Amino acid sequence: MKTELRTEITVKNICDGFVYNELEGKGLFGLSGKLTIQPEYQRNFIYADHGGQKEIAVIESLLKGYPLGLIYFNKVAENKFEVLDGQQRITSIGRFVAGKFAIMDNGNPKYFDSLASDQQIRILQSKLLIYECEGTETAIKEWFRTINISGVALNSQELLNAIYSGPFVTLAKAEFSNSQNANIQKWSAYIKGSANRQEFLECALDWVSKGDIDGYMSKHRNDTNITELKSYFKSVIDWVSTVFRDVKKEMQGLEWGEYYEKYHSQSYDPAMVSSEVGRLYGNPYITKKRGIFEFILGGEQDTKLLEVRVFDDTTKHSVYEKQTNAAKEKSESNCPHCAIGHNANKSRIYLLKEMDADHVAAWSNGGGSTAENCQMLCVMHNRAKGNR
Repeated sequence: MKTELRTEITVKNICDGFVYNELEGKGLFGLSGKLTIQPEYQRNFIYADHGGQKEIAVIESLLKGYPLGLIYFNKVAENKFEVLDGQQRITSIGRFVAGKFAIMDNGNPKYFDSLASDQQIRILQSKLLIYECEGTETAIKEWFRTINISGVALNSQELLNAIYSGPFVTLAKAEFSNSQNANIQKWSAYIKGSANRQEFLECALDWVSKGDIDGYMSKHRNDTNITELKSYFKSVIDWVSTVFRDVKKEMQGLEWGEYYEKYHSQSYDPAMVSSEVGRLYGNPYITKKRGIFEFILGGEQDTKLLEVRVFDDTTKHSVYEKQTNAAKEKSESNCPHCAIGHNANKSRIYLLKEMDADHVAAWSNGGGSTAENCQMLCVMHNRAKGNR
């Protein structure tokens, strides 16, 4: 890959012909139409997130004369370039000069047009350090994959978008990485993350590919539709929202794609599911509310999903002493199950460490983790007991 350092390009040059797409939230063109600011392998513009602190910092750096760091252009043809690294900074500059946001100046919000003329000139005449790169697509994208100059590291999906850029990624980003998509709010109930950082797209791809996102994107890179991706994603979301009528915050970020594959062929009564969700949410002994949904889908068998609060040491010691004293008076085992047996353990007195605390009335049947509902069983009998 060939590189050439260019130091003559100013902010004014970059902003000539700057086009920003409000709907998609990205800079499109600059440098009199010669520069594509956000090619498909680039992440979405994220400097405007969190109150725009990062894009404001870019402008303040220009006003103070601070360097913005190296920017890299990929030369794709004569007088035609793509931003290889630096699109967040360039888009921030273009947005400010175009009047899209304000900075604070002596306590007052100031757009570019309301800055003092000397400040405007200082910004427009600022020179940028730009490396012009030229090479094969493979070389360019491999280099892009390894850089981390802009201060916000690329996440795994942003890297995959770069590697497999093409019609499929373009269409997929338009659907799942567009923060203006009206469906984002609904999807956010089940998916954790940011559309801008490609986390909704990553989730959709993870579901349809059964975890092999890299392989799926490689196979479909040149597809001119995303029908399968959209259809599968919609199937999962529709299934979840049908089975669980009540949206709970703990639903966000669960493995819904995995649950769909495992349970969608089973039938559920949404009214009964809703009632059960309410009952379990009201149970003070459940410490892991996120496990409730898979617990219900699986027929309420695996209580480990709920991390039910167990008996504390004080309760176990108290119950052990009470049981042991009563057993010694009767010359029988302090394990109630052994005491009614017919083997050598019928009169055995177990040490505390040889016993487990057990619910007399099973937790799944409403029994609480209280001293009144606790009994100490030998390890063998406790582990053999069902529905604990």
